This record gives sequence, structure tokens and C-alpha cells, in this order.
Amino acid sequence: MITRESRKNLVGRAARLAAALARLYPEARISLDFTTPWECLVATILSAQCTDRRVNTVTPRLFAEVPDVRAMDAAPAGRIERLIADTGFFRQKTRSLKGAARAILERFGGEVPSRMEDLVTLPGVGRKTANVLLGHVFGQSGLVVDTHVRRVTQRLGLTREKDPDKIERDLQALLKPSEWTPFSMRLILHGRTVCHARKPRCEVCTLAADCPRIGVAGAPRARAGAKKPRAGARDNRV
Repeated sequence: MITRESRKNLVGRAARLAAALARLYPEARISLDFTTPWECLVATILSAQCTDRRVNTVTPRLFAEVPDVRAMDAAPAGRIERLIADTGFFRQKTRSLKGAARAILERFGGEVPSRMEDLVTLPGVGRKTANVLLGHVFGQSGLVVDTHVRRVTQRLGLTREKDPDKIERDLQALLKPSEWTPFSMRLILHGRTVCHARKPRCEVCTLAADCPRIGVAGAPRARAGAKKPRAGARDNRV
């Protein structure tokens, strides 16, 4: 049961957590490789149920052979399936990619839209994918909620929700819009390196002082002077 906490205290604790994460992962950024809004959209769709590292091994050839929206719309589905097969769920992803390309051509003049309300109308695009584009392509505030963000924020007691859209709203209410994108990227990194799903490393976690460890049975307290997880250049890529 999550302990009741005043709104003022919760906002203050969220600010401390955001500051601690910023110190721990100062340059957190997405690890998908892309150079255009369309490439970012494609890579993010391909990353569903697939690691970013694997996506980055697939996209160079894909982008070379199918470089833009028009090329994706014109390409036979079987060709796209073969090019993206290693990312898994390639038939569904092909339908999403070709559907998104057609929608962009028909409704947005061939340009990836830059508004949330437009992005989520594209096949294969939910709020998570849309927020990636908003935050990393269009310079807008976007709060990405993936499995790591959901798990870590629940353990931190920043939300009681399980639905990603509701978690997004809870976090948005606690932070300034300018913090949404970097905060979510840092939470993802922290979930990958420290706050693991099965065995969170609470004993070395620098957030321990502000973490009620919701749902973590028998989690040890952090040791005094515990070393921070290493956060080198590669580690700062989400």
C-alpha cells in the first residue's frame, strides 16, 4: 500500500529525484540512430519488442534502400518484411510502416506531423512513439512511458497507475514541461542499470533516500557511500 503523501511533499520529492537522476545521467539520450523525422518514426516503430541495438543493425540497409516516406509507400510489403525481419513481428511492423507512410502522404503533405494529436492518428503510433518524436525531433516536451518508466515510477511512489497514459499525466503534473523528456530518458537508464525488474540493486541506488520502494519485498537500504552506477558516454544512451 502506497503511503499517503501531501501534494507539496510529492512535488518536492519528484524535484529531488529529477535532480539526482540528472547528476547520475547528465547526457541521457535515445540510442536509436536516425537523421530525419521519418527515420526516427521508423526506428521507433521497429523498436517495439526489440532492442535498440538490434534496430540499429537493421536500419542502415533499410534507410539506404527505402530512404523516405514515398519510397516506403511504393515498396512491396514483402521487401520491407525481409529488410526488417530481424526486429521481430515484421509483418505487423510492415503494415504499420506502410500505413504510416500512406497516411503521411495523404494527410500531411509527405511530412511527419509535429503535433501529438496528429501523430497518434498514424498506424503503429501511440503516445509513447509520439512522445519520442516530440522530444527528440521536434524540440517539444514529450514524456515517454515504457516498461522501465512504469516500473521505476511505481517503486518511487510517483504514481499509483498502471496504464501508461495515466502514468504520463501523473508525471507531467509533478514536473516542468522542460524536464519531461530528459526525466523519462533517465528513468529508462536507471531501470536498465539499477532498478531491475526482478532484482533491483537498492543497495547501490543513489535515489534510495527518496524512494519508498513500493512493491520491492525485503529491499536492502543503500549503504553509506555507495558508489554510483557508472554512467559513461555509452551508458547515457537510452
